[in-house]
Amino acid sequence: MTGAVVITGGCGFLGAALARMIAKDGVTLPDGRRLHHPALHLWDVPGATPPDIKGASFRALDIADTAAVAAAMPTDTVLIYHLAAVVSGQAEADYDLGMQVNLGGTNAVLAAARALGPSTIVIGTSSLAVYGHHAIEPLTEATPIQPRNTYGVTKAMAELVMADHLRRDWCDARTLRLPTVTVRPGKPNTAASSFASSIIREPLAGARAVCPVDPSLRLWVASPNAAVAALYHAASVARQDWPKFGCVNAPGIQVRVSDMLAALEDKADLVDLVPDARVRQIVETWPTLFDTTLAEHLGFVGDAGLIDILNQAATQTRNPPHS
Repeated sequence: MTGAVVITGGCGFLGAALARMIAKDGVTLPDGRRLHHPALHLWDVPGATPPDIKGASFRALDIADTAAVAAAMPTDTVLIYHLAAVVSGQAEADYDLGMQVNLGGTNAVLAAARALGPSTIVIGTSSLAVYGHHAIEPLTEATPIQPRNTYGVTKAMAELVMADHLRRDWCDARTLRLPTVTVRPGKPNTAASSFASSIIREPLAGARAVCPVDPSLRLWVASPNAAVAALYHAASVARQDWPKFGCVNAPGIQVRVSDMLAALEDKADLVDLVPDARVRQIVETWPTLFDTTLAEHLGFVGDAGLIDILNQAATQTRNPPHS
């Protein structure tokens, strides 16, 4: 079978890793058909560095520009991964930008998918930030969403729009809620959760890092490998099996920041505890434990544990991904 796969945010570390996987292995669709060598179209912001993937094309555009997205969408697109987003810290600092990109971008992508027809698959990413703080854990997909920061609000709104397109049968819209992904390669970004990667990534490379939260804080995390595998698998779940409310919580593991530091052993001395109220106000509203029975029933598989994540990070430090 032939067809195109579009990845928005395709130059980010998740988008690039996903694109490499699809270029190498193809991808299975919900009806069991296999795209062996799809045309890969990677979209991102102007100035982004495209990954070096044979046969993949790159386009710079404003994801919130509905007309530009519609014009750029290949007519043979069968699968869209919508990963483009403004991260948590940036969305909190710039409300208008967060709304424009996270909600407006989702609307633009869905409009283009709707024009292609109801069989078009759109896989969007969301976050545990949609839940806000819940005293009773573990959480499930049935737990009410009560976001307590702008990033969570924009993601919750995008989830609802995705679910409405699924309900109307305008496209096969699926939302995957990812845990905090750690350890992210590259440099720290403006995500409030960026520290969860830097407190491991930098010490493993022999550099100092800052921990802005109390080490007793718990986090719900997944490795980059697990996150990419979840995105890849989401395209293959049979349409009748995907929940009608549109969202699935991807598997993760609960860890304390103190456990992460302890796992670094002698390198933990490279982490400085410097409290940051801005970061704490965001991350302390996030839930830390989920019941992912639904995801596991649908075939999603998470990390084996913290040591598995640390080993991946160590390998990544020795062999950083090529752009």
